[in-house]
Amino acid sequence: MARTAVVAGTATAVSNRVSRRQANRWSAQQEPAPPPQQQYQEPPPPAYAPPPPADDTPDMLDQLQKLGELRAAGVLTEAEFAAQKAKILAG
Repeated sequence: MARTAVVAGTATAVSNRVSRRQANRWSAQQEPAPPPQQQYQEPPPPAYAPPPPADDTPDMLDQLQKLGELRAAGVLTEAEFAAQKAKILAG
């Protein structure tokens, strides 16, 4: 009878050990992989130049009006007027 108890106890211990090993292997396989590390990426530059601030518009209109008056008065030639106008509109 003692012999049967020793054999049964050993069998139970071995069975528990095998069960634990299998459970550990399965849990290791089922763990999700850690997410890849995100790397910093600079945002792309804007595809176009931003428009000038709205506050410059009245000033620009005033300059163009004065420029037109100088051309009408004969102070500026057509070429000079066009060059100055391009400068004002360019910013």
